[in-house]
Amino acid sequence: MANIVAIGIQWGDEGKGKIVDLLAPEMDVVARFQGGPNAGHTLVIGGEKTVLHLVPSGILHEGVLCLIGNGTVVTPSTIAEEMDALLAAGVPVAERLRISDRCHLILPWHRALDAAREAARGKARIGTTGRGIGPAYEDKTARRGIRLIDLLADDLDARIGEQLDWTNFLLREYFHAPEVSRAEVDAELAIARERLLPLMADVSQLLHERHEAGAAMLFEGAQGVMLDVDFGTYPFVTSSNTVSGAALAGLGVGPAMIDEVLGICKAYTTRVGAGPFPTELYNADGMEDPAGRHLAEKGSEFGATTGRPRRTGWFDAVVVRHAVRVAGVTGLAVTKLDVLDGLPEVKLCVAYERDGERLTHIPADARALDACRPVYETLPGWSESTYGVTDPARLPANARALLARIEEVCGCPVRMLSTGPDRGHICRFPG
Repeated sequence: MANIVAIGIQWGDEGKGKIVDLLAPEMDVVARFQGGPNAGHTLVIGGEKTVLHLVPSGILHEGVLCLIGNGTVVTPSTIAEEMDALLAAGVPVAERLRISDRCHLILPWHRALDAAREAARGKARIGTTGRGIGPAYEDKTARRGIRLIDLLADDLDARIGEQLDWTNFLLREYFHAPEVSRAEVDAELAIARERLLPLMADVSQLLHERHEAGAAMLFEGAQGVMLDVDFGTYPFVTSSNTVSGAALAGLGVGPAMIDEVLGICKAYTTRVGAGPFPTELYNADGMEDPAGRHLAEKGSEFGATTGRPRRTGWFDAVVVRHAVRVAGVTGLAVTKLDVLDGLPEVKLCVAYERDGERLTHIPADARALDACRPVYETLPGWSESTYGVTDPARLPANARALLARIEEVCGCPVRMLSTGPDRGHICRFPG
């Protein structure tokens, strides 16, 4: 069994949780390598919905070791809440989960700074989840972060006091926002000591040991390539690298340990929050298009983490082609094909037009991308239902033609196809 990196290759919310959950029974290890509780992986199994923000999506499967790598930033209370929900459902999460000793903690001052900055930006806000992920990564890069292993350090109390004083100065004097109390911080640290320290491990060492023993491993990403801090629509991005290469640094493994990169994308495109979106058809701020509304309503496009309505639009092959290149994607997993059922025609963006020039790549400047207009190919839709189809031969001819064209313009084969929310609603293609 190959070791696989599974990543989103649009703006997040592509259905990664379902795909990881589907692959997990075939794996010995599922490891999360970046992001924080801004992820929201929704799993539907037998009609029951589970949303995970930090715990890897393989946690529901017996015999699968789930790891949170050093590239992830973690909120102790969020992990504790997820553990409690899983325990209530009969999942022995403490037996299956380990957390890197090098993980950085998201503490109350990170959330306070996140909220204060977004409020100060006004209409120019980035659209973060407000969960403190960006400030936590800032502290990590500035070498002042608090890691899980640091809970055992003798100088922790002094470091917490210094960081809290500095943050409260910013909140009070610059943002004119409420300060964070030491009691709030101590409460979060108490949860970390009680619930996370017993799960602490050297994740890199565990992965190498399992690899040498012949284990099959799945490395799970969060968000999507278009939210990558380097290759996404900067500054409307997340605070970490979301490309497949981040799995190496975020888990402590080498490139020779990666066999395949599975890029997960919807059969259309969505985005939450601000930033350019060339194929956008519908949003909650007033953009209305019948096809866009169809995608939003039939696709139930609301963020699993924020609850915010997602912006919807046609499939953008320029975006996916960019992600295939920068992330080394070897196969596509296309989700929500069934949402396109009933549309008389389906459009595919194959290029952009800006100032009379045809572009086939993503401009580095978000303002330039915002000025781009999509160049569409129009394909016939289908009236037949694809919901729950598991045999590719049973797909409508026009649906198969759409997938073939996606493969051609994105330069990557389709390996998996999701035709509904349940784990069993999947088609697999040879290769």
